[in-house]
Amino acid sequence: MPADSSLPPSASGPAPAAAQQSTFSFEVGARLSETRPPSSVQREPNDGGGSRHDGERGEFLGRTGTITTPHGQIQTPAFIAVGTKATVKAVLPESMKELGAQALLANAYHLYLQPGPEILDAAGGLGAFMNWDGPTFTDSGGFQVMSLGSGFKKVIDMTSVDMSGPDDAVAPGKERLAHVDEDGVWFKSHLNGDRHRFSPEISMRVQHQIGADIMFAFDELTTLQNSRGYQEESLERTRRWAERCVVEHERLTAERVGKPYQALFGVIQGAQYEDLRRKACRDLGGMPFDGFGIGGALEKENLGTIVRWCNEELPENKPRHLLGISEPDDIFTAIENGADTFDCVSPTRVARNSAFYTPSGRFNLSGARYKKDFGPLQDGCDCYTCANYSRAYIHHLYKAHEMVSATLISIHNERFVVKMVDDARLAIESGDFFEFKGETLGRYYS
Repeated sequence: MPADSSLPPSASGPAPAAAQQSTFSFEVGARLSETRPPSSVQREPNDGGGSRHDGERGEFLGRTGTITTPHGQIQTPAFIAVGTKATVKAVLPESMKELGAQALLANAYHLYLQPGPEILDAAGGLGAFMNWDGPTFTDSGGFQVMSLGSGFKKVIDMTSVDMSGPDDAVAPGKERLAHVDEDGVWFKSHLNGDRHRFSPEISMRVQHQIGADIMFAFDELTTLQNSRGYQEESLERTRRWAERCVVEHERLTAERVGKPYQALFGVIQGAQYEDLRRKACRDLGGMPFDGFGIGGALEKENLGTIVRWCNEELPENKPRHLLGISEPDDIFTAIENGADTFDCVSPTRVARNSAFYTPSGRFNLSGARYKKDFGPLQDGCDCYTCANYSRAYIHHLYKAHEMVSATLISIHNERFVVKMVDDARLAIESGDFFEFKGETLGRYYS
């Protein structure tokens, strides 16, 4: 049964198990607006037509910081590599540590279906299960329930606003596998068609059993194709689900005595609507979450504006995670508008199709020109792949359908993105962020 829509006293006051909760914290470091105050010319394109009147319009909210978890610290801004099924595809956890990854994010939906959260709990949690001793995240499973349940597989169209279709649209030729009600979502497994139920309480239980340092509240994913009316209805449902997540999280934290504290992040929805985004931030910002995830429908051209709307409203002393980005221009836009961490599967996904990153852009190693190219993937790169293997060799592996090609390219791609974000953090601290951004993006997209 759904919980009452009003928060009980325990959810609006200090969280229980305070001694455990003290193992998670966030401290703001250097602020971009202070280390290198942007000019009005720089702020103007960052304005995005917002309606906020207090403070400078188009102000940059980027900052550095430190997230402290039971399994170590994360220096922010930071790219969080995705290990969907308790593994970064084709890459050993030891390799992720060596290339500089500070934390990994796994998927609650996939781990719920296989091998099951009870297995991870018995193993000592996600990190112990996968031999990763650093911080870990899990998302709530809401994205996968709705995207796979709509027949869109890995992605939902977030490129254009088109509300001409029905709110319950599915991919062409597909069956809807997920059905939302007030209490939660019924969905069919994409693996074998078995019927399952996710609710805020079930998502919290599953994520507690998985045992990541940071988890996300269960939310309803909407797309740019949903009507304004449905966005409003969904946003209110996500707010009520957030309240229920807080209550269940507190109960499970108190019940699971002796387990490391798991931080809970609320998820901000609201699509492309400024008033809905700001309302969501005010609503969830008043709840005792440890941090926040900015999710849902984000048009690329409005990404920075929407992130800034949210971060103008969210508590400054709590970390903000932007869900699912990795293109260099999007990363810089997110950082300068106040995102502390972000994740994406792209570095390994494109690697499996032979694509590798360089400062001059992304290239496909499948091309014939690499057959006799004995140089590294990137001159000057300090990753294991570039130190030991040539483009010609990895080209051969890819053409021969050898799996290790994906491993070697993935190591390089993850290192490329991790280092770029690390360098952006250093540039904020040194006051050179805008110069670093201009040089990096100018070369990458030339």
